[in-house]
Amino acid sequence: MAGPETGVLAARARALAVLRIRGTAWAAALLPAAVAVVLLVGGATGHFGTGTGWSVARWSVGALAVVALLLAALVTTVVARARPALSPSVPISEKSAPDLYRLVRDLAERLEVPAPSAIALTPDCDSWLEDRTHRAHGPPRTAGPAGGEERRRPEAPVLVIGSPFLWWMRVAELRALLAPVVAGTGPSAHPDIAAARRFIRGLDAAVAVSARAEGPLRRLPLRFVGKVARLLLRACRDHATIMERGVAAAASERAQDVDYGLRIVAQEQVGLAYAGWDRLLTRVALPAWRMGRWPSRLDAGVVSALTELSRRDRLAEGFTSRLGERPACDLLEEPGAIDRAASLLAARLFHGGPAEPGPDWSPVAWNQYPEEVVDRKWRLEAARLHRVLDDLPPGPAAPTGTAADAAPAPSTVAGSASRTVGPAPAAPSPAPPPSHAATGRPSAASVPYAPAATRTDESGAPGPGPTLDRVIERLARDDQAGDLVAARLGAEVEREEREEAARQTTLGARAQDAAAGVAWGDGLVEGGLPLFPLQPPRTGRELLADHVTAMVCCAAVDTAGAAPGLDWLDGPALLVDGARRSDLGRSVLSLVDDGDAAPLRGWLSTVGVRAEKPVRLV
Repeated sequence: MAGPETGVLAARARALAVLRIRGTAWAAALLPAAVAVVLLVGGATGHFGTGTGWSVARWSVGALAVVALLLAALVTTVVARARPALSPSVPISEKSAPDLYRLVRDLAERLEVPAPSAIALTPDCDSWLEDRTHRAHGPPRTAGPAGGEERRRPEAPVLVIGSPFLWWMRVAELRALLAPVVAGTGPSAHPDIAAARRFIRGLDAAVAVSARAEGPLRRLPLRFVGKVARLLLRACRDHATIMERGVAAAASERAQDVDYGLRIVAQEQVGLAYAGWDRLLTRVALPAWRMGRWPSRLDAGVVSALTELSRRDRLAEGFTSRLGERPACDLLEEPGAIDRAASLLAARLFHGGPAEPGPDWSPVAWNQYPEEVVDRKWRLEAARLHRVLDDLPPGPAAPTGTAADAAPAPSTVAGSASRTVGPAPAAPSPAPPPSHAATGRPSAASVPYAPAATRTDESGAPGPGPTLDRVIERLARDDQAGDLVAARLGAEVEREEREEAARQTTLGARAQDAAAGVAWGDGLVEGGLPLFPLQPPRTGRELLADHVTAMVCCAAVDTAGAAPGLDWLDGPALLVDGARRSDLGRSVLSLVDDGDAAPLRGWLSTVGVRAEKPVRLV
């Protein structure tokens, strides 16, 4: 039966193959120099001739040797000095999590492997070991007794743990889950495997450096380095893959007898955690991020999301009974502060937000989410929808007596919804635009909507106000209005996203200029995009449906006593009489896709929404 030693031997064999490739590359670089030395020594000792041909050969080979040595020195210097990429994570000191460090050390002692040198958290549902022994990742070397630099002692890799695991899993489950991961420190300490990994990481870092080279004096030599590094990576690829498989197999075999029954339960929790985490990010966090707000307790929210998922999913019945046991986040001294740091990192990775909170990138607590995110999101989308409708060409005339004809034309967004005989009441002044600290970063979508009193239609009457009737009538009466509005909404949203991407690129460049060296793992790539975008771009029809839904929700809140709410799995929700109404989507799609307003009219009548009343958009 194969044991841990078998996997280590297989990994070591592949590591030696990688090192042989490195040796072959060095031999190829030194070969011209060796030939030049032979020719020079042979000429000096009289073993070779002294004619013109031999002189030309010696000079030619000597020049080739010098060029080869210079190029080899260039490649070696870049590979050795290039800073390998690190996984973005939140470092956890032993002072802030002594119980967690104690658990990991006890686990390593039981597995008879070196303990990880440090622990870090990542906003993802995964855990791994990461080598951070490169001199660019550690403190500078100190002076030794003889006056020279003291060599740093080799360190074990860092244990990176998915932050959702600490909040959802129990302590025993986390221990069982980490057993095969911690067991990997044993094979990682093998000199041949460690050397092969350092070589591959150096090549990968050199490729990244060559891709970022700027200026002709740097671009040309670094482009050569990049080509050589890619060639060596292709030669090492298969050996490196099989080496890592051998390391994983050895670690799994070593951890086989540690909490085996709990490992099965823990793996079940991994799948559940991944599902709930994905829903929390895409449905709950993403709407806030797009507004310049970031939920500051994502990991605490994942517990609520997974509890709700357990309640809805029959396969997850009984999982909530685990919540009575000690959660793994109790191993942290200040779980709230660490959750906040992990939440900010998640926003940078999945959305591309700034590295630090500020007036236009502020945190939001879960109890503030419905009012400051959901309601604000609906108002902004409804305002954008009406701006697009204002710019559309006039559509077919509405039949006499329709609700659209009866809709008033208020002079302000929050103006009176009815006209009375006699002196007109004073129109309430519109609310001032919210500050950036309260609403997030400014954008085109945050510009308050106010129908211009000077805008008139063909009859000379003022343009229609922000009423739900106006939206419904236009989409139901004009067959081409849906396509026009969808296209213009898509163009406006795309423009806003381009502006935000340019802004993030500028912020990232400033942060990189302020940092020492190259800023790795900052959550941004070229163009200011996130490393791991959560959703593909939305189509125009999807945007139209979202905006119409937002307009309906605004009308329900303003005229029917509804309220914005938060669903842990679906994000923004409309609450009517304290209960979530999830049947609005079908009625909106009937209007958007088929131009049929009857289902939506019926829904509005059931809830008691006054579609002819103007709504507040800011």
